[in-house]
Amino acid sequence: MTAHFVGVTGLPRAGSTLLCQLLAQHPEIRCEGNSSPLSNALVSIRKMVSADPSFLSQLDGGFDNSYTHLKSAMQGFLRGWHHNAEKRVVVDKSRGWLHNVEMLLTLAPEAKLVVCLRELGQIYGSIEAQHQKTILLDFPDQLADYDRFGRADMLFSKEYAVGAPLAALQAVMDLPNTVRERLYFLRFEDLMVNPTACMSHLYAWLDLAPFALDPENLPIGLPESDSHYRMKFMHKQSTVLAGPKRHAIAPRIQAQIEAACAWYYKLYYPQAA
Repeated sequence: MTAHFVGVTGLPRAGSTLLCQLLAQHPEIRCEGNSSPLSNALVSIRKMVSADPSFLSQLDGGFDNSYTHLKSAMQGFLRGWHHNAEKRVVVDKSRGWLHNVEMLLTLAPEAKLVVCLRELGQIYGSIEAQHQKTILLDFPDQLADYDRFGRADMLFSKEYAVGAPLAALQAVMDLPNTVRERLYFLRFEDLMVNPTACMSHLYAWLDLAPFALDPENLPIGLPESDSHYRMKFMHKQSTVLAGPKRHAIAPRIQAQIEAACAWYYKLYYPQAA
């Protein structure tokens, strides 16, 4: 049996770890929960083959055959990564899937993506609050020397932790409907307020049987390597679903975020726009 592929992706600090913890409870889902290198591995294969002289030399005289070889090999890599799933659905978590959604659907047309969202000021606030707890350690992107406004500005740049997936999310608007209909957008706030209703709706979208969650008794999954992120982006799991405290954001920073990302608020948080 080949499991249906579901990617969990989206913005940082938007509940992907919690979502995977909840998905893992369903008897038809295999979800390890920690961040996967699969998306990056497929991108690396594409780059390697695209620069390989032996493969390139085959394209002129037999493009269709060579391209079919490549597609079949990459499909095998994708399936083989979770070869022992033994479940109807296998979940793979990576922010890279949002950027690589068209490649994924070329290899697995039945694949779906769950995109985790959160109010952007609270994403910044969550990152900044953790930085204040670990202020003697720098970020992977060397942001500790910036002031709070400068750090927020950099985090939302296209090459950084929030800006990169945010740019990929904005690019989704340019995709055809046949691609966008494979994406499910889940707001962190909705999940925290009504996890049972949110997960029931998600199970139905995934064509899975209904399943009764127990938000007060959540099993702990595989731990994430937070030291890899210099302890700035934590992936704490809890046995009880409890929402985080709201972070206080400097008005100037909040206003800048909302102005720079007005399209995001219009689409996903219209009540705040």
